[in-house]
Amino acid sequence: MTTEPQKEHHWLNKLIGDWRYEGEAMMESGTPPEKFRGTETVRSVGGLWVFCEGRGEMPDGGAALTFMTLGFDPQKGGYVGTWIGSMTSFLWIYRGTLDRGGKVLTLDTEGPNFDGEGLAKFQDIIEIKSDEYRLLRSQRLGEDGNWCQFMMAHYRRQM
Repeated sequence: MTTEPQKEHHWLNKLIGDWRYEGEAMMESGTPPEKFRGTETVRSVGGLWVFCEGRGEMPDGGAALTFMTLGFDPQKGGYVGTWIGSMTSFLWIYRGTLDRGGKVLTLDTEGPNFDGEGLAKFQDIIEIKSDEYRLLRSQRLGEDGNWCQFMMAHYRRQM
């Protein structure tokens, strides 16, 4: 069985390449944001998927290694993917949609709640600003029904 890439698969090509990132995350309420930085290499897998490998530094100085897969599943009618990191044993599973303007991919997922009690709804949002610059924002759905952003990273393409 062979799948031919569709326009949604071609959108993922915007992510291919070598990137440097810097960001801030607020992991606990009432504490100042923690800064982090690193690099990411994104490769195509058969024109249908992208595989993102990130290497960085945790705010405590430890090494961070992350892996993300993203693709488009015509049967499900949306983007799909996964995320794992060396700082957690949880496998994050994405289901996503692209905005009408073709700039913002919103990835919905569920993961461990910050208080350690059960699961919460999260979103990772990739916004293409230009061929050389993109943003990644992460937010959690609060008990009040409002989304609360806790992380933002700026990615700049390396030439």
